[in-house]
Amino acid sequence: MFTYRSPADFNDYLQVGCRVIVQFGSRKIMTGIIGAIHTTPPQKYEAKSLLDILDQEPIIHPPQIKLFQWIADYYMCTLGEVMNVAIPSGLKLSSESRVQLYPDFDLYDSDFDFSDNELLLIEILEKNESLTYSEIGKALQIKNSFSIIKSLVQKDAVIIYEEIKEKYKPKKQRRIRLKSEYEDKKVLESLFKQLESQPKQEELLLAYLQHMPIYKQPELNSKGIEKSLLQTAELSASSLKTLIRNNILEEFEITISRFEDDNSPLTEIKLTENQQHAKNEILDSFKTKDTALLHGITGSGKTEIYISLIKDALESESQVLYLLPEIALTTQIVIRLKKVFGNKVGIYHSKFSDNERVEVWNGVLSGRYQLVLGVRSSIFLPFDNLGMIIVDEEHESSYKQYDPAPRYNARDVALFMAKQHHAKVLLGSATPSLESYFQAKEKKYGLIELNRRYGEAQLPSFEIADMLREGKKKTLKGEFSSLLINHLNEILEKKEQAIIFQNRRGYSPYISCEQCANIPKCTNCAVSLTYHQYKKQLICHYCGYHEPMPNECEACGSKSLKTIGVGTEKLEEDLELLIPEAKIQRMDLDTTRNKNSYERIITDFENQEIDILVGTQMVTKGLDFDHVSLVGVFDIDRMLHFPDFRAYERTFQLTTQVSGRAGRREKKGKVVIQARNVELPILKDIISNNYLKFYDEEIREREMHRYPPFTRLIGIRIKNKDKNLSHRAANRLSNLLKEQLGSQRVLGPQEPVINKIRNEYLVELLIKLERGSIDLNKVKQIIQNCSNEILNEKDLKSSKIVFDVDPY
Repeated sequence: MFTYRSPADFNDYLQVGCRVIVQFGSRKIMTGIIGAIHTTPPQKYEAKSLLDILDQEPIIHPPQIKLFQWIADYYMCTLGEVMNVAIPSGLKLSSESRVQLYPDFDLYDSDFDFSDNELLLIEILEKNESLTYSEIGKALQIKNSFSIIKSLVQKDAVIIYEEIKEKYKPKKQRRIRLKSEYEDKKVLESLFKQLESQPKQEELLLAYLQHMPIYKQPELNSKGIEKSLLQTAELSASSLKTLIRNNILEEFEITISRFEDDNSPLTEIKLTENQQHAKNEILDSFKTKDTALLHGITGSGKTEIYISLIKDALESESQVLYLLPEIALTTQIVIRLKKVFGNKVGIYHSKFSDNERVEVWNGVLSGRYQLVLGVRSSIFLPFDNLGMIIVDEEHESSYKQYDPAPRYNARDVALFMAKQHHAKVLLGSATPSLESYFQAKEKKYGLIELNRRYGEAQLPSFEIADMLREGKKKTLKGEFSSLLINHLNEILEKKEQAIIFQNRRGYSPYISCEQCANIPKCTNCAVSLTYHQYKKQLICHYCGYHEPMPNECEACGSKSLKTIGVGTEKLEEDLELLIPEAKIQRMDLDTTRNKNSYERIITDFENQEIDILVGTQMVTKGLDFDHVSLVGVFDIDRMLHFPDFRAYERTFQLTTQVSGRAGRREKKGKVVIQARNVELPILKDIISNNYLKFYDEEIREREMHRYPPFTRLIGIRIKNKDKNLSHRAANRLSNLLKEQLGSQRVLGPQEPVINKIRNEYLVELLIKLERGSIDLNKVKQIIQNCSNEILNEKDLKSSKIVFDVDPY
């Protein structure tokens, strides 16, 4: 927060939440948001004056500022870092330096000598009001014009100023309408008689009347029609100009939404007896608790319950936020919600352009959108009357932001938001996070169980493919078991569909030399490069570094290079060889980078234009397809043995969720899990869909080893381009924290599995804090003070220290 003076003529327009233009430092012009209005001048610096006020009405509400401050405090980051993520970049200003001649400058009256380039620039500026640095560089045909501009500033020949531009641009539409005096039938007939000698003008006027029924509804004429409707090959462009010039037609411009209104009739939702019972239980729990957990097995019809609750909330004129973990999910659910709620639904996610995000933001401000469906960043929208927050698939790790700060979890922020707005929160999942289920068991949340699938749908049957056994029998086909291939052939004969889940994108995790076993590594990160066949490249999934697929080993020169392991791209290629008649599509980060690629793939799959969908976690989410009767799960052993205390929980969730895609209607689906260790107890829990047994076993482990929900965790990551300095800083910080917090609460320092990313060496500490008996805010202050002490040391100040509250 910084304090600025307000000029007297601004005082009547100042409101908390409005954007202002301020000078920051000697040169920068920045957007500020008014956080507080007071009469206390700052003690340590002279307050500058506001340059301008941008908004007549606030773009954020005071409760949002409190929310942003809470996020900054809880997740140990700055308020500015929160605001930067929260506010769409289209609402921030861009500042661009421009150069113009000094108003009183006279070349012939100047005492200075000028170089040829300086004289040329003066000549160019005499013809142009002002130019940017890049425009000057092009005009002078030189790469760096800064020294010339600096010299001219010193000679009082030019001045530099900042031009402020708003990034958001409303979408405009040019329209045409008939002048109001011609709306009268007799006047219009008289006009046509005048135009008998001008057939092209007459034709154009008739074309207008085809789109605009003036005789029946003259009141519609004021709205006009899109200009593009009269700009066809058959109609004369010059005739349109003549009719406008002669005041028969007039052209005007309107601002339109980037989101098309859907005026199709709305549908009603009818709940089954089972769903109605669950809804009643939720409403009962809301009488005494602000949060309820709906534990409903896959396919049990949770979405219909959500829709019914949303309908009730909107009828009471409250706003509703419906959170989803992935953009992939929004495509199907938007269609369902639009059928029920029409144009009250706003959608908000990262694939939207800046302008689209601003329009949704403004739509929430104006009350146009009562219901917002969005991913984690939707929590930052300017709600002022929030009645309910639904967090679907609440267990999902996608709700957690990892980089950059704030490293927040949208599910947990939603709980705080609900308190602010006196709203209710409904968490929903077929596989709840252990923390949420624990809170429900402890009676802090309401708990509603929904154990039957919707309608006649049945849970799928499971088969385990023993990969070690098939390997010995030599029945494997690449990475596919004979069991899975046989089932894939069967479903294709029945004209049904399959989903193959592999939690790893790319063609192959890495390539290796058969002679010396060398594995190509990223130059910036301590990680092997992933081979991507479609690009013929080795790519780092951490920093984006890439290089062409080598022809020979960089270490020994051998040409014997082989790919190790499989990603989604390799599975797609293998399936095309094994089942050439199948139509196969991949859904992962690489195939869904474009804005509408999710929708296209999902629509094609729904329309049965794809037989087999191969994908990463995206295919495990709550997608609903009628014709999927088989799901294949790859590499479950690797997921289970990932070095993370949540590995079993995540594997149970992912496998159960993707299994739920099979047999969504009256057909019983089948799931094939490929495993090397078929005796693992967790496989039995997955097959029997026994969440309670899994929960009981896992919660005992957590309590024994002091992990959440029995403790709070704060991760600390120390980064430095010098490996020795990163270790020294980590050791110093560890010792300071152990002195203050006790050695049993501070784990580490230790190097993470990947100890170098983007040329920075990483060392980690983990703080474990028992719940209930410790002041969390005080501990955070201690951690912050110790970190500042490290960064104030001369030899360690080049380090970066990053905090992650509630990591993983």
